[in-house]
Amino acid sequence: MLTKESRIRNVYNNPVGRDIIRKILLQMGRSDRIINNPIVGSLRLKAIPRLTMGYMDQEFLETFIALLNSEPDTPKKGNGKAKPAWWKEAVFYQIYPRSFQDSNGDGIGDLRGIIERLDYLKNLGVDAIWLSPVYDSPNDDNGYDIRDYHKIMDEFGGMEDFDDLMDAIHARGMKLIMDLVINHTSDEHEWFKKAIHQPDSRYGDYYIFRDQPNNWTSFFSGSAWKYIKERNQYALHLFSEKQMDLNWENPAVRQDIIDMIVWWLEKGVDGFRLDVINYISKREGLPNGNEKIGKLMKYYGVEHYFYGPRLHEYLRELNEKAFAPFNAFSVGETPGVGMEMSKLLTADYRRELDMVFSFDHLETPGHVRFDDYRYDLNYYKKYMIDWMENYGSNCQMSLFFENHDNPRMVSKVDPDAQFRVAVAKLLAVMQLTLRGTPFIYQGQELGLINKKFTSIDEIRDVESLNLYQELCKTMTEGEAFKVILAGTRDHARTPMQWNDDRYAGFSTNRPWIGMDNDYKICNVERQANDKDSVLNFYRNLIELRKKYAALIYGDISIVNKKVHNLFSYYRIGQHETLYIECNLGRKEMKRKASKHRGKLLLSNYREVGVSVMKPYEANVWLTDS
Repeated sequence: MLTKESRIRNVYNNPVGRDIIRKILLQMGRSDRIINNPIVGSLRLKAIPRLTMGYMDQEFLETFIALLNSEPDTPKKGNGKAKPAWWKEAVFYQIYPRSFQDSNGDGIGDLRGIIERLDYLKNLGVDAIWLSPVYDSPNDDNGYDIRDYHKIMDEFGGMEDFDDLMDAIHARGMKLIMDLVINHTSDEHEWFKKAIHQPDSRYGDYYIFRDQPNNWTSFFSGSAWKYIKERNQYALHLFSEKQMDLNWENPAVRQDIIDMIVWWLEKGVDGFRLDVINYISKREGLPNGNEKIGKLMKYYGVEHYFYGPRLHEYLRELNEKAFAPFNAFSVGETPGVGMEMSKLLTADYRRELDMVFSFDHLETPGHVRFDDYRYDLNYYKKYMIDWMENYGSNCQMSLFFENHDNPRMVSKVDPDAQFRVAVAKLLAVMQLTLRGTPFIYQGQELGLINKKFTSIDEIRDVESLNLYQELCKTMTEGEAFKVILAGTRDHARTPMQWNDDRYAGFSTNRPWIGMDNDYKICNVERQANDKDSVLNFYRNLIELRKKYAALIYGDISIVNKKVHNLFSYYRIGQHETLYIECNLGRKEMKRKASKHRGKLLLSNYREVGVSVMKPYEANVWLTDS
């Protein structure tokens, strides 16, 4: 049991303590090296308020200690060989259905459109498709507000179309992963309607109602509570006002969710990506969020649910009653969770989740998504060294740069057009040669970049629209829009660029969201016929990953760790060893000698110099030993 008398080094050995300290330091733009200082490490927790001059006060300290003591377990070290699994060997591809392919000319992507493009994905080398939500929804948050778990959204088609899609995916030897949102539902879901109109029924306690709201804030701006006049109470919504949080404390809720998951698994889906799954357990009593933590994290109350007291219990129940009987795959979206907590969520002996998406690598220290800055890949190098060397063989890391919630990574690293292709290929090399399972987001394999939105009227994302209204209270509309332009999720949601026809071959009519003229120079059709394109580079890389087992189950040995802008490592398999070298900057650099460099398998440049690496150069070598 940790107390105020515990020393900081003891806290750092606690899995929750280590992750929280690292998260706080990351938000402050500080390194965790400060904790390893013998003097700092020997200090007692009770000294923190004085040392930080009140920045972390007594209330902060008490909240912190409560979080530390909520996790009795520590991860086991995973030093042996990884257990084989299809999802460790697979290359996943995320489809955002609304923007992938429109088959009926209404400007909205649909299931039939996806079927039309499956051969493209198979030819790319994709093994599994992750489908963003296609359930019935009023679309307040583009399908992440589910109205009916057992029905397909009309805009996407019907259940027959879904069954045809699933059969077509399986016929090509690929697997289908559904995106599942079970932290919350739409306020139009039958459960919520009954909860407010029949409060004495079994559904009256399916959601989280309170007579008075606490100070928790929504991730989509404003209070996380909405007044429900039918009950004369407030209902919790961590996201939009139409996304109501389910009460996982209620066993009936959990059983209905399990029954629904089993229904989909019986239909034949192969697994699920679980949206914000670490939020499902809230601390008893829903205490107010700490003021200091709220200001630091930009949201109030997160410490009471990002790693709730019953999270592991709920996940083990889901696994035991739903996933395990079908040998189904599960990957959880877990914002705020660091490496140590991820181990406890995903280690194979824990029987909870197979993998998680952790997001601390997507922004450099001191930055958030809506900051306009250039991403330094040296931070990614440092981050990945830590995970590669310390996550363990009993856990599998997810490797990704993009998804439906983040701007395009090429634009964040270097928006200069002359480096676009090199950066796109560099990112691909790291994603497909590091140890873990790669998740490619649609269009990433083309090197797509952020869109040039010109006004807030072009934005469709509810998060961005709400934030814009908040920002306009303290800044001009132009200043507010500049912030939105830096981080809006709509950058990743514009239509897939198939060709240079009108609307990029996505639809025969105006798409639901606008696009700029980039599709005229960057599209599938054009890149398919260019052997040096980003698309063909991805194909070649995926082929290498399938050919050389070292890239899947091999050990990793990272070298030249302290050399700025150089990320180099060996992947060591039973029968072969590969050497990967990456220049992380836009300046040429002297090539570091490698005793075992042998045959060049792939490079993002046509010519590879003997002694100099070009800007953002990335090479994969098959060593001669």
